[in-house]
Amino acid sequence: MTTSPRPARPQIVLSVVRTEWLTPRMVRVIAGGPGFADLVGNAFTDKYTKIVFARPELGLTPPYDLAALRETLPPEDWPVMRTYTIRWIDEDTRQLAIDFVVHGTEGIAGPWAASAVEGDPLVLGGAGGAYSPSADTDWHVLAGDESALPAIASALAAMSPDARGVAHIEIEDDTDVQLLQVPEGVLVNWILRGHDRSTVALAEAVDASLGGGPVGGGSPGGGSLDGASLPADATVQVFAHGERESMKAIRAVLARRGVTRDRFSLSGYWAYGRTEDRFQAEKREPIGQIEA
Repeated sequence: MTTSPRPARPQIVLSVVRTEWLTPRMVRVIAGGPGFADLVGNAFTDKYTKIVFARPELGLTPPYDLAALRETLPPEDWPVMRTYTIRWIDEDTRQLAIDFVVHGTEGIAGPWAASAVEGDPLVLGGAGGAYSPSADTDWHVLAGDESALPAIASALAAMSPDARGVAHIEIEDDTDVQLLQVPEGVLVNWILRGHDRSTVALAEAVDASLGGGPVGGGSPGGGSLDGASLPADATVQVFAHGERESMKAIRAVLARRGVTRDRFSLSGYWAYGRTEDRFQAEKREPIGQIEA
């Protein structure tokens, strides 16, 4: 039996309007144009999109016929796709924003965003997503590194004014701190790791948030809580996205704390020491699995 090839994902072609440096290591790309009419948004705060990057020196014009290009170009010249969170969509201005972590010339998406100028094409593959903060939740726990900061920021901004909980955000140093829109009852706990990555720092913070222990930190845009602890008999909702091994550690905490699968959203966005392509390939291997 033969199977039909998967249909090509429709491409949404936008143009860069401007860029804004939020911190020394994160730049926001704002894009719009006639192609905005093809974008179908959703209510998820972790809405994401596949961005198609083509080498500019090849002079390719979007939308790209990816199948044809793979037949005519050497593999090193094939366009590549990277997954990013859509930070916001503004129907009035017909624009959207995507925040990119930039580590010098490392990677593909970061250097592109750092050098993007007005008129550059931004080619997307639609909007997905699975999480938004639930109004019937007594206690929100959010956790992630810089890669999850756009989704966490979007979730905090969407919460009701009386929401309570903690957002743990792991960053390199205090220059990565952003002023966020946060309900008064939600504490933002910035975890400064320096140059040493830890797979357990976020998990330990989440564990404290679920176990009644105090949580330190706090920053501009955070709440006014002295310490953040889980209220008795509270309904909990957890959002934890970021580095894969860190997410595995958080998954173990959630299992031990008895947080049921319907009460959390957890995903590995990347893996330390892995290229994006290798990380995606490992999703089909045991090392890339995060127990559901």
